[in-house]
This record gives sequence, structure tokens and C-alpha cells, in this order.
Amino acid sequence: MDVSLDGSTDGYAGRMEVFEGRSGRRFRSEAERARIAVESMVPGTKVADVARRHAVTRWQVYDWRKKLMAGALALPAETAAEPMFAALVVEPKPARPEPSPKRRGGAAKSSRIEMVVDGVTLRVPPDIGEAHLTRMIRAIRAATQ
Repeated sequence: MDVSLDGSTDGYAGRMEVFEGRSGRRFRSEAERARIAVESMVPGTKVADVARRHAVTRWQVYDWRKKLMAGALALPAETAAEPMFAALVVEPKPARPEPSPKRRGGAAKSSRIEMVVDGVTLRVPPDIGEAHLTRMIRAIRAATQ
């Protein structure tokens, strides 16, 4: 192979280093990309910090997040099996206005638990038994399928 180097005419072209092996580009497995994308999605985490920690660009992390949300990048089974926690937000109870004279003698409105099961809104009292609630949910699921 013919190579021409610009430089001195006395025969010395300077120092040249030849690196063998990988080119420096790092191949990351799908599982590793998914893990980095999930790490960047934790509330309060900055994408730039995650990218710097894993020696990638933040644009790569954004691309992996996009692919993860679109289903083109799958989480490994061992990652999905780990317990994940959702942030708990406790909001102060809003101040209730004084009841009007019309409602003072009426029955107080009881609190209820509201849940949506297969598109059906279920409102139950807070003291409902577990077995009864389970039967109700199973009945709703059987009726909607």
C-alpha cells in the first residue's frame, strides 16, 4: 500500500502510533441500553449525569428511552423482576367549607374507595371484606370479557 505523509523532506515524518484491536466505539447490548434508559427515567435524575456515568452521549440515552417506550428496546427479565417503587405523593387535605344549614341535619357522606376494573368504575366502602371485593372484581372481569 502506498502512503504519503506530509512533513520534513529529510526522511523523518514524526511519530506515528498504530493501534490494533477495537476502534474505540463500544458496542452495548440491548439489555445494557435498556438498563441505562430506565436509570435515566428515575424521577429527579438528569440524563446528562447518567450519560456521563456510562460514557455515552445524552442523545444516545434519549434515543434509547424513545425506543424503550416504543417497545423497540426490551428490558431483560432480571431487570423486570426487581421490585420497582412508585413515588408516594401525600397532598394536604383541602379545608372543607362549613356545611350549610340545610345539610346539618342530613346524613354525613361516607368515604368510599373507588377503583376502575376493566373500564368499570367500582365504588366500595372502606370496610369491605377482602373475599367480597375479590368476588366483585372477578365478576366484573368475567362480564367484560
